[in-house]
Amino acid sequence: MTATSLLRYCPDLYHYQRRETRLVTVGNVGIGGGNPIRVQSMLTSDTRDAEACIQQALELAAVGCEIVRVTAQTRVIAENLQHIRDGLRAAGCDVPLVADIHFKPDAAMEAVKWVEKVRVNPGNYADKKKFAVKEYTDEQYAEEVAYMEAQFVPLVEECKRLGRAMRIGTNHGSLSDRIMNRHGDTPHGMVESALEFARIARAHDFHNFLFSMKASNPKVMIEAYRLLVAHLNDLGSDWNYPIHLGVTEAGDGEDGRIKSAIGIGSLMSDGIGDTIRVSLTEDAIHEIPVAKALVKSVVEGVRTGHCGSTSSSLPVSYDSFVYSRRGTDRLLVQGVDIGGGATVAVFTTRRKWDAVSHKLDKLGDFKPEVVLEDSGVIAIDPREDSALHDLNAAVGPLLVTVADGLDLAPIHAFRLLAAKLDARHSILLKDTLLGEAAADPKGDFTTNLLTAATNIGSLLCDGIGDAILVNGEEAPGQSLRLSYNILQAAGVRIFKTDYVACPSCGRTLFNLQSTTQKIRASTGHLKGVRIAVMGCIVNGPGEMADADFGYVGGAPGKINLYVGKTAVKFNIPEEEAVERLVDLIKEHGRWFDAPLAA
Repeated sequence: MTATSLLRYCPDLYHYQRRETRLVTVGNVGIGGGNPIRVQSMLTSDTRDAEACIQQALELAAVGCEIVRVTAQTRVIAENLQHIRDGLRAAGCDVPLVADIHFKPDAAMEAVKWVEKVRVNPGNYADKKKFAVKEYTDEQYAEEVAYMEAQFVPLVEECKRLGRAMRIGTNHGSLSDRIMNRHGDTPHGMVESALEFARIARAHDFHNFLFSMKASNPKVMIEAYRLLVAHLNDLGSDWNYPIHLGVTEAGDGEDGRIKSAIGIGSLMSDGIGDTIRVSLTEDAIHEIPVAKALVKSVVEGVRTGHCGSTSSSLPVSYDSFVYSRRGTDRLLVQGVDIGGGATVAVFTTRRKWDAVSHKLDKLGDFKPEVVLEDSGVIAIDPREDSALHDLNAAVGPLLVTVADGLDLAPIHAFRLLAAKLDARHSILLKDTLLGEAAADPKGDFTTNLLTAATNIGSLLCDGIGDAILVNGEEAPGQSLRLSYNILQAAGVRIFKTDYVACPSCGRTLFNLQSTTQKIRASTGHLKGVRIAVMGCIVNGPGEMADADFGYVGGAPGKINLYVGKTAVKFNIPEEEAVERLVDLIKEHGRWFDAPLAA
């Protein structure tokens, strides 16, 4: 991949510049076109319960939610959107409503009467999703495209007539069999699925739409969005549609926040994204403060300084569309292997090491590995070519980082370092360039978490970094836990059970929050095992493609269990399902007993 092709998605890899888009209007809210990045969420109440939906929407609006999405599973359920809308307006709330549509074009045609925007999923709006393996002839492929177009055009025309907006929202977990068999389970397949619908909309002179490319894996999500923007740029300046960002099935707690910050924060740092949703397996109201804090953290952080170089004048050290770790030679630092394909190491400062050294045996999986001051790391300003020249002239490999106190955004600074530094040298990533002394002991942990996850996580997903240091969080134990959780969420170091858990919505067939906690309690010691917890089948089997085991709502009170993306146990009573999941893990030889507490 050349620097020129990378520039198709980002005009300057070493300096922040927000992507310019056309304006899309959703009721009274403008998206793109110079508007601030909008924050949205989704109702978890049953759409048939108008009063519950109205109350939840009012609560979301009260904490700053600017757009509210609600599922509409069938035409009959979509009819109730009228009552939800009327109740909100009667309460003096003008927050726009978005109908979330899967599988049912007739539900979309009903919903568009009552809401300001309709979200359609190209993978299941008209196409089939049965994981069928089929060699499509061009004629068969064209025939299915024609059928899809016939189903979609009426909605386009109705949106145009009523002045509604649309999100063409591709999900990695629900690509159609047609797309999967022709383009694969890839970011390219995600982009092509969305562009098919966009071409139809444009052919009917409808332009009030935006895109999304959501996935549960931040690396896949980042690559898909970058590829989409590259294609839009190639197609011409009038393809400048806004972008909605989200990591689907991010989960709960710190893990959900970190995974969302890596995916969403990385793209916002590149100037991509006009509206976001942080999807947490928690009450929807908790998503809004996180989303607002993430926008604030990223937008303020990336405006720092300028690297003094443009991407057109430098080589690019990574492929933004396919993950590949930057190649380095291996170093031994304080008995720990660094670079050369070794596991990304966790550094800490001498002060923090001294604070926890008496209880290292009690830190479990969150032990510090290298002390910064004893590591021999060389800190430089990546804009100083003379310093880079001396490093590149060195005989052996070195460990290098960006110096503290520079007027640079960390992401752009470390990209610049990676571009100028010989590949044999390893890089120590840092979440901030303010130094440990600047950490505020009274600082907000969520802000520190989002900053660290965005800056370190996005660079790891670019393939840059052989060791990491979290400076922004002052508390020693929390900074170490945060370090390891970022590595896990970025998929570069798996040290605990990995969970893919969707946020609840009106389609959910069981209590996701309590169930996820029960599953964690039973399986949280299974290091390296990936478990998906899905409320329904909309994205379930697809988003579980990378998971080892899946727990999916199949019907009210009934659970289906999966191995990979294959359902193997059906209609299990909910009260038995967690125990049956454990049995399934044992059947496949992935179970081991939890160690006894010390």
